[in-house]
Amino acid sequence: MRHSKSGRQLGRNTNHRRALFRNLVTSLLEHERIETTEAKAKEVRILADRMITLGKAGGLHARRRALAFVRTKAVVAKLFTELARRVADQRGGYTRMIKTRRRVGDAARMVVLELVTRAPGKKEPEKAATAEQTATGGKGAPSGSPAGKAKAAAGAA
Repeated sequence: MRHSKSGRQLGRNTNHRRALFRNLVTSLLEHERIETTEAKAKEVRILADRMITLGKAGGLHARRRALAFVRTKAVVAKLFTELARRVADQRGGYTRMIKTRRRVGDAARMVVLELVTRAPGKKEPEKAATAEQTATGGKGAPSGSPAGKAKAAAGAA
């Protein structure tokens, strides 16, 4: 029986589950926004809030506890300086879940898990212009077609 056992198993053994959560928390703190399944996000949210609380504590012991869980030293440094400063007056609830879509392969419910206080300059990455779009000015025939080559030659002359 499963009496008084907390947490989701997610079909993984203990070591795999722990590694998964460590990776997801590290990615969330580094990028401040990740997309994952709803079940994983609900578990990661708890751990991420705990790490941010350690960052707010700011002592050596808290830093060592965070280093024992978070994968990279750079993310821990960001956690204890930038993130801790941004949430200094908050008393919890550092993350939010936004339901987005159903995954195509298995219809799993996907969510975006993000920090509530994201950096003011952080925006969604714009789609990079492809080489064909920049060569033709973003419109017209692709550069590989005869019409595109003629346009490129006319533009170069």
